[in-house]
Amino acid sequence: MRIVGAAIAYGAMVFALGFVLGILRVLWLAPLVGLVPATLMELPVMLGASWLASGWLVRRLAIASAGEGLAAGGLAFVLLMAAECALGVAMMGMTPAQWFAEFRQPHALLGLAGQGAFALMPWWRMRRGV
Repeated sequence: MRIVGAAIAYGAMVFALGFVLGILRVLWLAPLVGLVPATLMELPVMLGASWLASGWLVRRLAIASAGEGLAAGGLAFVLLMAAECALGVAMMGMTPAQWFAEFRQPHALLGLAGQGAFALMPWWRMRRGV
């Protein structure tokens, strides 16, 4: 149960920041520089936040091993993807299939790579000794 709570907390923290930055990226930055450059500008901020949040997660919620870190990160990734899909359906009128099809776009693939790194951060923090 601790792993589930850790995954929910980690996913929620990063999702909240991503939601705010995503609004800024889509409405302000992307029209100025394009989707790929805007995503490349947002990515280091999100990865830095993931690094900090995963350190907090490991220390505060007593993640005890690399395996637990991997489980928490993997579950957080699943929850994050589900939240993003729900957001696409609710706010953008997409079907889940349309949301998934967006991953054919270069900017979306960059974001997915960042989300993969997000999923691995708790494991990486445990391997590095927090």
